[in-house]
Amino acid sequence: MTVPAHVDPLQAEAITIEERSPFQVVMRRFVRHRLAMVSMAVMFVIFGITILAPVIAPFKFDDLRVGDYFLPFGSVDQATGNTHYMGTDNIGRDYFSRLIYAGRISLTVAMLSVLISEVLGILVGSVSGFYGGWVDALLMRFVEFMLTIPTLPLLLIISSMLLRNEDLIPIPEPVLKFVGNLMLLGPKDARNAVLIVIVLAGFGWLSSAQLMRGTVLSLREQTFVEASRSLGATDIWIILKHMIPNAMAPIIVDASLGLAGYVVAEAALAFLGFGIQDPIPTWGNMLSATQQYMFDKPWLPLVPGLPIFVCSLAFNYIGDGLRDALDPRLKL
Repeated sequence: MTVPAHVDPLQAEAITIEERSPFQVVMRRFVRHRLAMVSMAVMFVIFGITILAPVIAPFKFDDLRVGDYFLPFGSVDQATGNTHYMGTDNIGRDYFSRLIYAGRISLTVAMLSVLISEVLGILVGSVSGFYGGWVDALLMRFVEFMLTIPTLPLLLIISSMLLRNEDLIPIPEPVLKFVGNLMLLGPKDARNAVLIVIVLAGFGWLSSAQLMRGTVLSLREQTFVEASRSLGATDIWIILKHMIPNAMAPIIVDASLGLAGYVVAEAALAFLGFGIQDPIPTWGNMLSATQQYMFDKPWLPLVPGLPIFVCSLAFNYIGDGLRDALDPRLKL
């Protein structure tokens, strides 16, 4: 931008400062975090591969090849001419095809679990922090009680009960159809996936509720809240219009960091036999299936284990980058 010569130097400096929106400021900070950008690129590739699984996979995830057990990498199927890029498993199923279909299921479970848990945490935390008093005491004591319970044993017990008793929690047909189309699953398998999401999200909202409550406690004393009250705004309007939008920065960071935990939690449930079961592939049950062969073929656990590790690491770096980008105390 050209500044006239007669303008004062201080005014000239002010004129040449480029105005940026809050979103531009956040994106500028986030782009400077190199590990976060690399992680974003890696996750875009992984998500792209899993979304295009029906197109990319050379075989269906449940196709069996009798006699073609534990074929080496790059083996060619004699019947179809397609290549087993990662070989085959103990009953002749293509490892690569199962891996990318498993990624679609595992990542979708993690994304849905984060979405549901963060929404629940936002609602409970905002109500608790805004009203305070006995509402805050009741909700937060319940949250603190739930946090004292060991999570993994309770997850195993509840998931076992839900998976074995189909009538315990009725799931609407549209939900099953939506999840089935999203994960390429039949109605029964879609029901199991929904139940796993419910189990994971049912315990994942606790920390986000505490985080939201603390942020709302600091916001409710601000002058804009009093201004909204003086203009006749209701409590619900203030919570939805002012409290939640102004408290979203730490929630976004919590959600991105939580994705890594959900990927590992889903894999842990499936590994222990309480998640989605074989022949439907997930990274967890694929890892579980390698236990009895890992001493003879030590590379087998790396096939499903490496994507779990990469996704967890990438989500953590993305969360770290978002935390730095959304911190108002940092300079440009």
